[in-house]
Amino acid sequence: MRIALGIHYNGTGFSGWQSQQHGNTVQQTLEKALGKFSGVNLSTTVAGRTDAGVHGLGQVVHFDTALKRADFSWIRGVNAFLPKSVAIQWAQGVTEDFHARFSAFERTYYYVLYVHPVRMPILEEHCGWLHTPLDVEVMHTAAQVLIGKHDFSAFRSSDCQAKTPIKHMYAIDVAHQGCFYIFRFRANAFLHRMVRNIMGCLTTVGRGRQPPEWIGDVLSSGDRREAAPTFMPNGLYLAHIAYPTRFAIPAPNWSVWPFPMPWNV
Repeated sequence: MRIALGIHYNGTGFSGWQSQQHGNTVQQTLEKALGKFSGVNLSTTVAGRTDAGVHGLGQVVHFDTALKRADFSWIRGVNAFLPKSVAIQWAQGVTEDFHARFSAFERTYYYVLYVHPVRMPILEEHCGWLHTPLDVEVMHTAAQVLIGKHDFSAFRSSDCQAKTPIKHMYAIDVAHQGCFYIFRFRANAFLHRMVRNIMGCLTTVGRGRQPPEWIGDVLSSGDRREAAPTFMPNGLYLAHIAYPTRFAIPAPNWSVWPFPMPWNV
């Protein structure tokens, strides 16, 4: 049978999601715990790989197994072998045509940025930080040129393994509450470091270092060298993976979200 899991993790200290020969990754940590609980090796397929330092609130994986366990047994049993930084939130059997990656039709990322003249150490792992103010309206306006189906090569890392740089961006929203600036990115899929590279450009515009039209020029150039440096991973969250309703995949539990929520998911 095929089992789907919803995973939360603090990406700090991990070398990203994907298993590596020399690295501490979320996938390796999860599969090790699954093996200890089940007594067999279980390979997982993930909805979206995340970078080193990037967090997961709505990550989804699936795996195939001949073992029969109640849903709550997968949750409690595997969580007993996971570190405090990773936890299964839900588990359920799914049909064999469900695929954590290919069945998804939309991904949502959030970026939380703390803007204050002095950094706050307690937020270090969970937010990006800038010491200079940002213009929310200018950033929101500049971001709209990225909406639609585009070649996002200018925001793609050199080691990206995606087959095509063409992605469909559905929406980019920017909100400001107190010292927190929250960015929401919705697309059918994302390239490696695409959100962080866009964040670098948006904050460059928000600080007045480039005009809003500059982001359109970067996009049309198709050249990563024309964009701003890659932004820090600390405040980036894979927030939600959307699937057709027939799979009945649970939505993320936003009661655990620790920052001001300016929109409904």
